[in-house]
Amino acid sequence: MLLLLLCLIAASLLAPVLLRVIGRAAFGVVALVPAAGFGWVLTTFFTTPEPTIRTAEIEWMGGAHLNLDFRLDSLSALFALIILGIGALVLLYCWGYFDANPRRLATFGGCMVAFCMAMYGLVISDNLLLMYVFWEITSVLSFLLVGYYGERASSRRSAGQALMVTSLGGLAMLVGIVVFGTRSGQWTLSGLVNHGIGPDAPWMGAAVALVLAGALSKSAIAPAHFWLPGAMAAPTPVSAYLHSAAMVKAGIYLVARLSPTLNGITAWHLIVLPLGIFTMLLGGWMALRQKDLKLILAYGTVSQLGFIITVMGVGAKEALIAGLALMLAHSMFKATLFMVVGAIDHCAGTRNKNKLSGLGRTKPGLALIAALAGASMAGIPPFFGFVAKEAVFETLLHEPLLVGLPGQATLLGLVVGSVLTMAYTLYFFHAAFLVKRPDHPSGGGISPAVAEMEPLSFTQWAPPLVLACLGLFFGLRPELLDQAISIHAGTVYDGAEHTAVAPSGELALWHGFGIPLLLTGVIILLGAIMHWQRKTLERFHFDKPALGSADAAYDATLDMLRRWSLRITANTQRGSLPINEAVILATFCVLPMVAIVLGERTDVRMKLWDTPVQGVLALIIIVVAIATTRMDNRLSAVVLLGVTGYGLAMIFATYGAPDLALTQLLVETVSMVVFMLVLRKLPAETSAKTRTGYLRGRAWLAAAVGMTTVVLGVFAMNARSAPAISEAIPALAKEIAHGANAVNVLLVDIRAWDTLGEISVIVIVATGVASLVYRTRSFSRTSRRPVLHDHTFGGQWLSAPGAHERERNRALMVEAAARLSFPAMIVLSVFFFFAGHNAPGGGFAGGLVAGLAFALRYLAGGPEELEQTMPVDPGRIIGSGLGLASISALAPMIVGDAPLRSYVLDLHVPLIGEMHLVSPLVFDLGVYLIVVGLVLYILQSLGGQLDRDERHRRAKNKKENTKKEMARHGS
Repeated sequence: MLLLLLCLIAASLLAPVLLRVIGRAAFGVVALVPAAGFGWVLTTFFTTPEPTIRTAEIEWMGGAHLNLDFRLDSLSALFALIILGIGALVLLYCWGYFDANPRRLATFGGCMVAFCMAMYGLVISDNLLLMYVFWEITSVLSFLLVGYYGERASSRRSAGQALMVTSLGGLAMLVGIVVFGTRSGQWTLSGLVNHGIGPDAPWMGAAVALVLAGALSKSAIAPAHFWLPGAMAAPTPVSAYLHSAAMVKAGIYLVARLSPTLNGITAWHLIVLPLGIFTMLLGGWMALRQKDLKLILAYGTVSQLGFIITVMGVGAKEALIAGLALMLAHSMFKATLFMVVGAIDHCAGTRNKNKLSGLGRTKPGLALIAALAGASMAGIPPFFGFVAKEAVFETLLHEPLLVGLPGQATLLGLVVGSVLTMAYTLYFFHAAFLVKRPDHPSGGGISPAVAEMEPLSFTQWAPPLVLACLGLFFGLRPELLDQAISIHAGTVYDGAEHTAVAPSGELALWHGFGIPLLLTGVIILLGAIMHWQRKTLERFHFDKPALGSADAAYDATLDMLRRWSLRITANTQRGSLPINEAVILATFCVLPMVAIVLGERTDVRMKLWDTPVQGVLALIIIVVAIATTRMDNRLSAVVLLGVTGYGLAMIFATYGAPDLALTQLLVETVSMVVFMLVLRKLPAETSAKTRTGYLRGRAWLAAAVGMTTVVLGVFAMNARSAPAISEAIPALAKEIAHGANAVNVLLVDIRAWDTLGEISVIVIVATGVASLVYRTRSFSRTSRRPVLHDHTFGGQWLSAPGAHERERNRALMVEAAARLSFPAMIVLSVFFFFAGHNAPGGGFAGGLVAGLAFALRYLAGGPEELEQTMPVDPGRIIGSGLGLASISALAPMIVGDAPLRSYVLDLHVPLIGEMHLVSPLVFDLGVYLIVVGLVLYILQSLGGQLDRDERHRRAKNKKENTKKEMARHGS
C-alpha cells in the first residue's frame, strides 16, 4: 500500500526528466506505474469474496492528532481502481494527444502523475487531517493543470477560480473535521464509521454542513458547480481524468464513506438531497444549450455528479450499492467521451458543433466508441449505465429512509434529470458525428473541418475504446462488479469484516418487468422526443440564465470583496507609520488592562532590586531614555538609545545570564551600525514643526505602554502556580544535548524547530532589505576566491588598492584599528561558535561578532574594502547556512530517527587533546552563516548601493544643471 504511494511519488518526480530525455513516449513509461498499481489492487482486494483491509500507521505528533494513519479497504480499493486504471489510460492517451514537447509539457506530466498519487493518498488516508492534506494537494495540482496554457487569460482565470472555490470548501471542511474530532474524539474515518459520533447534538448539524461544504464543492455541486465548466480551459486529458474520474470523485468518496454513519443527522439529508437533485436538473438543462462539445460534457458531468451524490447521500445499503455502481459507470463513460472530444479537437482543430458535420462517416470507429459510451451514459440496455440506473430506481421505490413525499420527490427529480441526460446524450452525438442539413452553419454534408481532419493515432483511440468496451462488458456481466461493491456494503452494514460476502443481487441486467424498467422506457422516449423537438426546446432557453449566471456572481463577489478590502485598508492603514504604531500600542494598553481588571487577580509581591547595582543601572537607563526624547540631533539620539541597550545587557549580566548579555551587546552594536548607515541619508537635525499636541499625545501613550508593561509583567510573574520549567532546562541540556550552555542548547537542540523557522525569517528579511534598496535590479554579485594584494609600498592599512585615495578625509586611526582588530574579531567569532555549546557564545553570537568585523572594514574603507575582505555573494552565504541547518534537521530521518535528533562524538586529537563534538554544531554553523550573510546584505545594500545611487543622482543632477546653464547662455 505505502510502497505503491512511494512509487507514484517517484514516478511524478521522474516524469519531467523522462519527458525531456525521451519525449512524449515517456507518458507510456510512467503509465506503467499506475497500471501496475491497478493490477495489485485488483488481485489483492477483488479476487475473493472475503474482505481485505491493509493498514499502516506512522507515529508523528500524536498529541496533535497528526499520526500518518493509512487504511486501504474495499471502498478505498474501488476508488483506487478508478484512479489508477483510468489514470494509466489517460497518461497513455497523452502520448498521442500532444504533438510537440514544449518545456512546460514536462511539468504537466509530473503534475498528472502527482495528481494520481494525491488522489490515491486521499482515498487511503484514515486520519482526517492527513486526508485534508491530500485534499488540498489535489486543489493545488488542479490549479497547475487547468492553467497549463498560462498565456491565455481564460486558462489563468479558470485555474484561479477552481482553486478558490475548492480551497474555500476545503477550509470549511477542515473546520468541520476539527469540530468532529474535538467533540466526538474520533480523528480517523474508521473511528467515525465504526464507533459513530454519539447521540445527536446541536453541534453535529454545523459540523455536517461544514464537511459537506468541502465535499460538495469538490464534486461541483450547486452552488459551487460553475468551476467545472470553467475548468474546460485545460487540455482535454486533464478533463478526462480530473473531471470525470479523479478530482470530482473526491467529494463522492467522502459522502460514500460518511453517509452510512451521518445519514441519521437531520442536516445530512436536508443538504445532500435537494442540492444533488437541483444540480442534476441544472446541469442537464445547461448542457442542452452549449455549442462546444466539451462544455456539453462538462455540464453533463455536473448533472451526473448531482445524480451520484443524491443516491450516495441516502445512506442505506441498497442506495450505497447503486450509487457506487453509478459512480463506476460514470467514470468509464465520461472519461471515454472526454477523450473522444479531445481526439476530435486535436485532429479537426475545433470542438464547435457548428463546424462539424459528417464526422461519423469519415471516422466511424470514433463514432462507435462515442456511441458505446453515450448509450451507457443515457442508461440504454445492455450497458452498465442502464444496470446502475435501474438499481437506483429500484432502491428509491422501496427505501424506508425516504418514505412518502421525500422519496417520491427524489425519484421524480432523478427521473426528470435522466430524461435530460438522454436528451443531451443525443444532442452531443448529433452535434459531433451526424451529417447536418444544408441550412446548418457547418454547411451540411462533410464540413471543411471534418474533411481536412488528421488521422487518429493508436494512443488517441485505444484508451477510450477500452473504457467503452468495459461499459458494455460489465453491462452484460454486472455480477462481477456487484460482488466487488457488495464486499464494502457487507462490511459497513452487516459487520462482515472477516467472512465472505455474497453478491447483493442489486446489480443485474434483467430484473423482469417492473416499474424501474418502465421508467427507463419513459426516460428514453421522452429524451428522444426532447431531442427531436430541439428547435422548439431552444425557445425556452433564455438569453440570460433564469437564476442568474454563477460565473457573474463569482466575479461580483470577488469585486465586492476587493472593494471592501480597499475601503477597510484605506480607513485603517492611512500610510502614516506613527498612526499605525499608535493603534497597535493603544490596543496593547487597553486589552491586557481590561483583562486584568475584569479577571481574577493574584496577590502581588514586588522587590525593587536584588542588588543596588541593578538600581543604579536602571536609573541610568531611565535618565538616558528621557534624554533621548529631548535630543534634536539624530545621531546623538541613536547613541543615547544604544546606551539603554547596553544598560539592559548589564542588568542581564547581574542576573547571571552572560549569554543573554553578550547577545544583547552584540545586537545593540549591530543595530547602531545599521542606524548610522540609514542616518547618513537623513538630515542631521529632527524637524521642529511637530505640533505640541502630538508630542504630548505620544508622551502619554509612551507612559501608558511602560505602565502596562510593568503591571502586566508583575501580574504574570506572580500568577505562577507551578515550578518554572527553566529549573529543569540545565539538566535537560546536559542529558539530552550534552551541553552546559542551556541558552545555546535551547536554540539549536531542544527548540530547534523554532530556531529553524526564525532563521528562515532572517533569510526573508535579508532578501527584503536588499530588494527595497535594489528594487528591480539584481543584487547578486560574482563570487571569487580572495586575493592578497601587496601593499608593502605606500603604507596602506586596508586591502582595497587605493581605497584611501578615493576618500577626501582619510581616517588613519580607523584604518589602523580596522586592520589590527579584524583578525582578532574573526578569531573571537570562531571561538564563540565552538565554545557556545558549553560556554557563553554560539552561532548567533559568533556570527554577530564576524558581522561587526566586516562592518568595521566597511566603515574604514567603504564597499571596495568589503569586496576585498569578503568577495563572496551574501546570498550564497545565507543559502549555504539555511541549507546546512535544514540538512542537519532532516538527516536523522535517513537512519530512522526523529528530525533534529542529537548525536555526540568524543575524539582524542593529537596535540589538542579531547574533543567533544555534537551534531547540533552543524545546525549552529548554519545560524552563523545566515547572520554573517544578513550583515553583509545590509552593508551591501544600505551602505554600498545607497552610496552608488547617491553618486548617480548627483552626477545626473549636475549634468542636467550643466545643460540648463548652457541652454541659458546660448539663448
